[in-house]
Amino acid sequence: MRIGLGINYAGGFKEVAAEVADLEQAGLDIVFVPEAYSYDAVSGLGYLAAKTERVQLASGILQLYTRTPTLTAMTAAGLDYVSDGRYVLGLGASGPQVIEGFHGVPYDAPIGRTREVVEICRKVWRRERLEYQGKYYTIPLPAERGTGLGKPLKLINHPVRDRIPVLLAALGPKNVQLAAELAEGWQPIFFLPEKARDVWGEALAAGTAKRDPELGALDIYAGPALAIGDNVEPLREFVKPHLALYIGGMGAKSKNFYHSLATQYGYGAEADRIQELYLAGKKDEAAKVVPDELVRDISLIGSAGFVKERVAAFREAGVTVLNVVPLAATAGERVKLIEQLRELV
Repeated sequence: MRIGLGINYAGGFKEVAAEVADLEQAGLDIVFVPEAYSYDAVSGLGYLAAKTERVQLASGILQLYTRTPTLTAMTAAGLDYVSDGRYVLGLGASGPQVIEGFHGVPYDAPIGRTREVVEICRKVWRRERLEYQGKYYTIPLPAERGTGLGKPLKLINHPVRDRIPVLLAALGPKNVQLAAELAEGWQPIFFLPEKARDVWGEALAAGTAKRDPELGALDIYAGPALAIGDNVEPLREFVKPHLALYIGGMGAKSKNFYHSLATQYGYGAEADRIQELYLAGKKDEAAKVVPDELVRDISLIGSAGFVKERVAAFREAGVTVLNVVPLAATAGERVKLIEQLRELV
């Protein structure tokens, strides 16, 4: 089982580069650079490529709508080159709050666009002359929609790899099915090992049935909060506001995937109450309603023995990468947590 974490996207790259190098030495296997509406992820990934040697570097996530599929492929090939084949292309749809609110681009057809972006990227990496007729992307642009001067081109450079691993962030059944069919990796959110099969098993099975055997087994990236010690259980309270934000405040009241997920986990009444309070502006009260058991089961917060048991549960549920969120105030404490976790996995 591999260990990963995401850097703070609100900070600067230079400040975290030294810490990532120390985490690499501590046993970290993969680091994610997010892209929300702060600095772009590509700049940070390139910077970290020059400051690290072994750790994999992943975008977590590049947003589908903010780049053309071909530029996404070119960027991935460039990052794979500067990192000597250590890049993982994390892709996701993000949400209308960012895509329409910050980029001014319509948020439409995320599933169909995801498939086409991945297919186009793989053509580019194989250095095929790019001809693609999709529902959402057509390359080259036909004469009736452009000048008529466009012609099929292929990537000038020879990529380090002709198949860069693709990781899809997905939650809904159709998105998860697509990830299982098309991607090397799948990143869910709020992964609860004992309930994962009930929630996602059918979608994963349907996607796997269509999966190209050359892709190998699907990597599953869970994202638990991490704290290891004899008296760290109170830190579970720090997870609750994050859960309340997603369960209560993400999406419309009638269409909130995170609320639906909590309901499928068996916390429907609590999810309703969290949403009611959060949408009323009572964020602190909403966080207090988040069940202790839910926080406990999706996290790795407790004694070394407890964490070891929960790691086994994640592994049994198919998780191959623990993309942890260390609950620590300093770089040194975060490095220590990764060292401790390395001994337990």
